[in-house]
Amino acid sequence: MAEYKDLKGGKVKNYTTNPDNPYEGQVWFNETAGELRIRKGTKTSAWASGGNLNTGREGMGGCGTQTAGFAFGGATTTDYQALAEQYDGSSWTEVADLNQARSELGAFGTQTAAVGAGGYLGDKTGNSETWNGSSWSEGNNLNQNRYALTGVGTSTAGIVFGGNGPSITGKTETYDGTSYTEVADLNQTREDTAGSGTQTAALAFGGWSGTARLGVTEEWNGSAWYEVNDLNTVRSVLASANAGTVSSALAFGGKPGALANTELWNGSVWTEINDLSVGRGKLSGSGTATTGLAFGGEASSSDSTSTEEWNADFAYGVWATGNNMNTGRTALAGAGTQSAALGFGGYLQPAYPTFSALTEIWNGTSWGELNDMNTGRFGLGGAGTTTAALAFGGANVPGGPPKDETELWNGISWTEVNDLTTPKRHFMSGGTSTSAIAAGGGPPNTATTETWDGTNWTEVADMNTARASLVGVAASSTAALAFGGSLPPGTLGNTESWNGSAWTEVNDLNTARRNMGAAGIYTSALTFGGGPPQVATTESWNGTNWTNENSMSTARHSLGSAGTLTNALAFGGAAPSDSAATEEWNNDATTTQTID
Repeated sequence: MAEYKDLKGGKVKNYTTNPDNPYEGQVWFNETAGELRIRKGTKTSAWASGGNLNTGREGMGGCGTQTAGFAFGGATTTDYQALAEQYDGSSWTEVADLNQARSELGAFGTQTAAVGAGGYLGDKTGNSETWNGSSWSEGNNLNQNRYALTGVGTSTAGIVFGGNGPSITGKTETYDGTSYTEVADLNQTREDTAGSGTQTAALAFGGWSGTARLGVTEEWNGSAWYEVNDLNTVRSVLASANAGTVSSALAFGGKPGALANTELWNGSVWTEINDLSVGRGKLSGSGTATTGLAFGGEASSSDSTSTEEWNADFAYGVWATGNNMNTGRTALAGAGTQSAALGFGGYLQPAYPTFSALTEIWNGTSWGELNDMNTGRFGLGGAGTTTAALAFGGANVPGGPPKDETELWNGISWTEVNDLTTPKRHFMSGGTSTSAIAAGGGPPNTATTETWDGTNWTEVADMNTARASLVGVAASSTAALAFGGSLPPGTLGNTESWNGSAWTEVNDLNTARRNMGAAGIYTSALTFGGGPPQVATTESWNGTNWTNENSMSTARHSLGSAGTLTNALAFGGAAPSDSAATEEWNNDATTTQTID
């Protein structure tokens, strides 16, 4: 096998920062970070937000695929449900109800040919119904009435196992399209388990034994169950991509609490991978281990409508969950890139008005604490990199006047430098430590613009629309984009482009909002989040228009941000209380990795 040096030679090119568009396999040295890096194809997986259910509920039956999912039955906090909904890859549509409302039923099949068996409606039932794509028909009952059972397979060759009736059981029955036949029991009696596979080759994993939550996994070979390797996290009322196989399965969510844990089965062992965005139990799922769907369930003691889509490789334009910040906070600032960023300032809830001087650094994997700013504040601006950054403006008194203080970061500590000409908070900012811009903000709402030359701030031409709570991006003080914000009585979608001497109005955001995150430059930008109320909405700018993209996993406003259109970072914010959540945006299906 040829080695890298045989193909590319022994010399590695130096860059001050990462090259703009490295090819897959390219190796270089980042002088600023002092790191050897490589561009590689993304091999991780991610959950992305999908369209919400029309009715939040738990204990539904779920089957089908990621783009043709099917949810039926379940329970709300007030009653049992007969509702059925179909997912088309973006939204759920209500279709004909079950004949019998119930929750915790077994489900198997597809969006056009499904079966719902057993369940609970004040008492356990053995009732079985078949879906033909437009209506439900009652068929032959299970041999044993039970609820909290699991089903996999097709509408003419399915298998159900486990559950409670009259006690927790390992009972297994196969379905031939007409009737159920009892076959060999599970080795571990259990309810609220999950499964994947077919009538002749299935997996059962997790559940509740009556005394303990389980990680036990069993494989069905068509005639008997035998134990294989356990889940890493014991849990019950979990879900699965139930159209998976015995060699490729996905398990997610569950209890205790509201778990977000996701695990992948490779035919031998379970491996922990990226978590759900919304932790929950009693959820449902469909699809496969590479393209799965999670929906509904109980999250934070309430029935969830949340839907998430699983992709085994980063899809084009997907947010993926990263490690949390050390300290959650709101209205903080950011600087840098997706793989090397700073987060600084903000305020802390419920300790508000405690304003933070905290500085944290992101290395592409985790956050670490650095030296604090000299002045704690929120609603400030930021520019630069992890080794040369600028923090300016903000406020440190609730409802009080904005600040004009400016501080310079040298990679180790913050130093006070010359102030802004006009104090402001919640304004757009961007650029570098030697060429930055600040525009808009308040209170009162202003259109004032200032540029930084490395030593002083200078007032330049005003924006066309005075506003506060806007955001923006800039490569330098001579090229910037400002968008969104607030101007009583509401929020704005206004976008303006700066050419170094004047602002020009361009096409508006698709969704008017304020206090978003932002990344990129004036010709290629990304904005995400905002509110209140907080949203997860993401839009990209191509130099002319805004385009809706996949939403963030965590809706929030007043968050920190860094990066570019193709590789961005979102962190902190209010969701609605202080969040430490970090998310990474990848728009090109490749990522940069540091080489040890």
